[in-house]
Amino acid sequence: MLRSMSWPGRAGGLRAALLSVLFAAACAPAEPSASQSTGLPSAPIATSSAGPGTAAGGSPSATAAPTVKPARWTDCGGGFGCAEIRVPRDYAAPTEGYLNISIIRAASTKPAERIGSLLVNPGGPGGSGVEFVRDGLSLFPKELRERFDIVGFDPRGVNSSTAIRCIDNLDGHAALDPSPDDAAELDALVDSAREYADACASRNESTLAYLSTDAVARDLDQLRAAVGDEQLTYLGFSYGTLIGAVYAEAFPGRIRAMALDGAIDPSLDLEAFRTGQAKAFEAALTTFLKDCAKRTSCAFHEDGRTVRAFDTLMASIEKAPIPALRLSDPRMVGPGLAWSAVLGALYSKSYWPILGTALSQAKDGDGSLMLAISDPFRGRKPNGSYSNMQDAYVANVCLDYPAPTDVATFSGWARRLNDSAPHFADMLAYNDLICAFWSVPAQGRPHTVSAPDAPPIVIVGTTGDPATPYQWSEALAGQLVSSVLITRQGEGHTGYGESECVEDAVDAYLLDLDVPEDGLNCR
Repeated sequence: MLRSMSWPGRAGGLRAALLSVLFAAACAPAEPSASQSTGLPSAPIATSSAGPGTAAGGSPSATAAPTVKPARWTDCGGGFGCAEIRVPRDYAAPTEGYLNISIIRAASTKPAERIGSLLVNPGGPGGSGVEFVRDGLSLFPKELRERFDIVGFDPRGVNSSTAIRCIDNLDGHAALDPSPDDAAELDALVDSAREYADACASRNESTLAYLSTDAVARDLDQLRAAVGDEQLTYLGFSYGTLIGAVYAEAFPGRIRAMALDGAIDPSLDLEAFRTGQAKAFEAALTTFLKDCAKRTSCAFHEDGRTVRAFDTLMASIEKAPIPALRLSDPRMVGPGLAWSAVLGALYSKSYWPILGTALSQAKDGDGSLMLAISDPFRGRKPNGSYSNMQDAYVANVCLDYPAPTDVATFSGWARRLNDSAPHFADMLAYNDLICAFWSVPAQGRPHTVSAPDAPPIVIVGTTGDPATPYQWSEALAGQLVSSVLITRQGEGHTGYGESECVEDAVDAYLLDLDVPEDGLNCR
């Protein structure tokens, strides 16, 4: 089972952690921040009138918003201020229960020139905006930190906000083969999915129905008011673009500036979404292996026969999992953890050298580096415990998406994907199998968004993005009436933090409302 995705951005912290495995065998890697962890985003879609807290048209109503109290900031160390904002559990019944939303602020370094707050979301669902800002503040250019309070938030259900918890230790689930070859392996996936869904239902009865993206968008408007801004300035990555798009549809007049990087197309249903991702990851893997074959410096060069060597290695791991010798970790690296490592490393081209080394070490019988890559992407900490990012991810996906309730449909998706995405067909097709057993009915429906009354919205798409394919950014740009599209030519997930051209354009827009030219091309 895959987990949520957060913006990889500048990958130095994770690279340093992984390289420590290469050169210091006795040291386990540090847990990366939310700005460094990666995985797969879901494509949440606007909830229907059947769901709690939504308008009849399928979008959160912009009327009758509850009054929110101003944020009461307290010092939480490192120069940051923290606060909790109380929001209705159900916006359709705003006095019948509340949830707490944790926020963090890095105050403007030039208060006299302060514009307001820049609210940021790193992705997910399940990514922590609080950790993103605390651990990755340097990722934001000096000019933004001078003129804005940088504000991150943990969406409902996530981390330090009112959080959900399903299964405390996911080691057993992570070890399953995500590409079942026979009935027994498929039964294992089904049993695991059912167990997970049952645990979520039994432990989160009072909150499970209230974790939709529409509710998060409503919360975002509450946060805007709580930090004292009349209009929202927002920077969202990956799943954060869905939050932004839903917000724009519901509250177009409350936007000052909005930049969405690595966009998700809200008109896709679950099958179309996973199909797009499977094909994009297949293309990314092909590009990596071709690049490795061209460079003798790549640790997995294999005399230029990287594709054959890769397929042979992954097949051997499926038959006989390998130990993590350098880490002295008792877990064996089987197909689940190995494929998680491969998928995670494809999120940024800066990870490619590490992936090459991980594959080379695995061929020699040591899965340590594969384990070191896979763990943070699944929310596993150095002490063996798990964050709740995967729990929050699943809860949001299953609530936002109408999913099949029969296993045969998922199997049909896998068969149809085999020709176009043979390496990732099963992994992506069965990714949401838990939703087949979810206790709360899905509230979502695919639909386009237009937000005709919104000011210019900047969308960034990367041509080689494996997690949010470039076509999705094109699609969202075609839906949002006021949008402009920046295209980054390159590999990896999202463009901000990977391209100075993208950064310069987005920063000028956020700071001075200088709207970039539609169709701007960056590298």
